[in-house]
Amino acid sequence: MSLCGLVSRTVSGCFAVLRQLRSIRRSVSDSVVYSLVVLLVMPRLDYCNATLAALPASQLIRLQSVLNAAAKLIHRSSRYKHVTPMLRDLHWLQSPERIDFKLAVLTYRCLHGLMPRYLSDYIQSVAVSNCRRLWSFSSSQLVIRCTRLSTVGDRAFPVARCRLWNCLPPDVTSASTLSVFRNRLKTSLFPDHFLPNCFRFLVLHTMYSSGLAVFVL
Repeated sequence: MSLCGLVSRTVSGCFAVLRQLRSIRRSVSDSVVYSLVVLLVMPRLDYCNATLAALPASQLIRLQSVLNAAAKLIHRSSRYKHVTPMLRDLHWLQSPERIDFKLAVLTYRCLHGLMPRYLSDYIQSVAVSNCRRLWSFSSSQLVIRCTRLSTVGDRAFPVARCRLWNCLPPDVTSASTLSVFRNRLKTSLFPDHFLPNCFRFLVLHTMYSSGLAVFVL
């Protein structure tokens, strides 16, 4: 299945559940609807989303439409009301940050021996690389493999997770436990989805294109 097919199937399944929840919305409380959305919609939306790194904006918008519809359902809001304050109240990450969150958590687990070896073996720290001694020798940055095609190679799981990891703040990557890492990571990613779209794109483009990404030729 292609990535677009996966997105289509995910969005279709999520909206099918939301339509069923909308039919009982008047009969249940806000807390019950919130619990149902978290139990029935969010797992579908986040399923295999680590494979959606660097997804085109047109597909990310489709995933974000699910979050917007779910937030409006919980808040009993009309379809035309601005959704950003609702997402802020629910403390939900937007679709790009949800993908980054999953990718970063998987990377942390790989680095700490909490994942199978076939995933962990593809990660190499700059600090233990024998290729050459870089300025970040004592840092927690990871070696990013060179790719031929930016459209396909940069989306590969071994490349995307290392590129994202190198962009995270040191206080996040140095977390001692997984629970602490998840809390710090969400705090780090949460403000991003309240920036204007044009400014957010500029920030992400700068992070992924700057010297923060370490390449070994």
